[in-house]
Amino acid sequence: MKATLRGTEIYFDIAGMQLAPKGHDFIEKPVLFLLHGGPGGDHLGFKRHSLELQDVAQLVFIDHRGCGRSKKTKQSDYSLKNNIEDIEALRKHLGLKKICILGGSYGGIVAQGYAIRYSKHVEKLILSVTIPSYKAIEESKAYLNKYGTAKQIAICEHLWNGGFKDHNHVMRYFKIMDSFYSLTARKKRKPVFAKSKTIWSHEALNEGFGGFLQHFNFVPQLKKIKCPTLVLAGQDDWICRPSQSKIIAQHIPHAQLKIFRNCGHALAVDAHDKYIRAVKRFLTG
Repeated sequence: MKATLRGTEIYFDIAGMQLAPKGHDFIEKPVLFLLHGGPGGDHLGFKRHSLELQDVAQLVFIDHRGCGRSKKTKQSDYSLKNNIEDIEALRKHLGLKKICILGGSYGGIVAQGYAIRYSKHVEKLILSVTIPSYKAIEESKAYLNKYGTAKQIAICEHLWNGGFKDHNHVMRYFKIMDSFYSLTARKKRKPVFAKSKTIWSHEALNEGFGGFLQHFNFVPQLKKIKCPTLVLAGQDDWICRPSQSKIIAQHIPHAQLKIFRNCGHALAVDAHDKYIRAVKRFLTG
């Protein structure tokens, strides 16, 4: 379904009940907004790897503006600021006083920005495999240059420079980089990103890495986040290094940090059961 918000159409979908029967009574579950990565991805990964969370929350899947099934506009619209404000507009559209948020990768950046600006509307916050500032990119490049192949290093120049030509170009990138993103892909030779059904927006990806991701910095403002926060990281994540999750957890008051061993950027795949248990425990605790 789509909502007309802030001059565009945002696609969202819902799984699970907010008011659910339990025995002879009913319980009210929290509403969990799931914010996808990229920039330029879509919500389908959450439907594949996080659907079990509807046991403890009503799930709201969202495609950021210009991404997935949301309306295409001009590339300059695909900004971090707009992504943050779109979440607030959707919260109002759905008539919700407070929401929980799970942001993965770039979605975690959007989640941080939203929780900083609209802290009174966030009940609980989950930041998974994400970064707090542009400074993380240099660490990612260093890791790639140390452990990546020449082919991987070369294809990543399109990422760093915001130079992808189309959806197929992005999919070629993931075919080469899949084993770097996921230990499951590396060990089992089972594609994770390269065979996904995600509708990639190369424009949103280019706008991010070629633009605002080179200068954003939430670190000084993370102390404004007062809600219970869970920070998740993969020990072997190349693009959102666990050191960045440590920085986030250090600056958000009373944040919990969990770093999963033998786990890459595809945390919900590489450590699926542990990921689901951790999030469920956090949401119900």
